[in-house]
Amino acid sequence: MWQKNCYRIVVKVGTSTITHDTGAMDIHSMEKLVRVLADLKGYGHEIILVTSGAIAVGAAKMTPGKRPKELRMKQAAAAVGQCQLMHMYDKLFGEYSQTVAQILLTDEDVADKSRSEHLSGTIFALLETGVIPVVNENDSVSSAEIETGAHKVLGDNDTLSAIVAKLCNADLLVLMSDIDGLYDADPHTKKDAKLIHRVENLDDEIDKMAGGAGTKRGTGGMVTKISAAKIATKAGCDMIIMNGAKPEKLYDIMEGKEVGTRFVGNK
Repeated sequence: MWQKNCYRIVVKVGTSTITHDTGAMDIHSMEKLVRVLADLKGYGHEIILVTSGAIAVGAAKMTPGKRPKELRMKQAAAAVGQCQLMHMYDKLFGEYSQTVAQILLTDEDVADKSRSEHLSGTIFALLETGVIPVVNENDSVSSAEIETGAHKVLGDNDTLSAIVAKLCNADLLVLMSDIDGLYDADPHTKKDAKLIHRVENLDDEIDKMAGGAGTKRGTGGMVTKISAAKIATKAGCDMIIMNGAKPEKLYDIMEGKEVGTRFVGNK
């Protein structure tokens, strides 16, 4: 059972989970998430948080009601929003006596062997000293997630979180989104769609079940989550997709209960 051991866990939270429809931070949701993560850390688990939301939060502060369209304005919004996010994470985690550190990444940081080794070393050092790394793509200088590109390595925070899980030898990757997991059909259009609780083989059939993007505030969809699952499971890390509106379900996961969809890592 999960609760008998301590694990290194990467938790990725999507934009739709930590922001309102306006793009402003959903402080209530963030506080619930932070409380659970801090508690799991207190139990002995090592926690790495991969967060989205910088552009949405920054845009809500710079140009309320308008999401920027130009790349340079999106990157400017990311710079503003990242400050807001880290200020709130630092404040909320601090209330539970936890220290956080910011790590911003670009394609080059994970593609280059030397840089990725330094990245792993930094994450390991933070975990050894009891610090919770808070990771995001550095959208102010990288356009991989904002714009499509032929040579992009990251491109979305689902992929980023899987790469981080691989680099730090994580035991579990949890993707929190606005969906409960992988369904055998689109649950928005088919009422009889069934949630798949366990996936052991990422074959063509699973690829066909993946749909498009989620909410208008995010960039990822089921396609990127399946892609992340391939990276994580190949590295021997289990991955779970769950609804971010219920972070307390992380306790159930630690107790070995079925939550969302689990993709079993290659052991």
